[in-house]
Amino acid sequence: MSPDEIERLATRRARAKLGWYMHAAVYLVVNTFLFLMSTYGLRERHWAIYPALGWGVGLALHWVSVFLLGNGSGLRESMVQKERERLQRRRDGF
Repeated sequence: MSPDEIERLATRRARAKLGWYMHAAVYLVVNTFLFLMSTYGLRERHWAIYPALGWGVGLALHWVSVFLLGNGSGLRESMVQKERERLQRRRDGF
């Protein structure tokens, strides 16, 4: 890999990780607020668990995509390599 490619890849990975951290921070703030509304609001039943669970699944999938699949895993790297080869064949006229 050239230095430019390494820099681009490192920037993209850092941006993905920062995106996940922001997602997790917003999740915590919003769900804390919903929990407080559910606990001290006018309703008798705690309903805040439902959006927390649903959003939590999305947050977990985001984590998997950033930290397991996006961190240079064999699956991602092999897919990138296959795509690179396909594009080079197309460019060369095969």
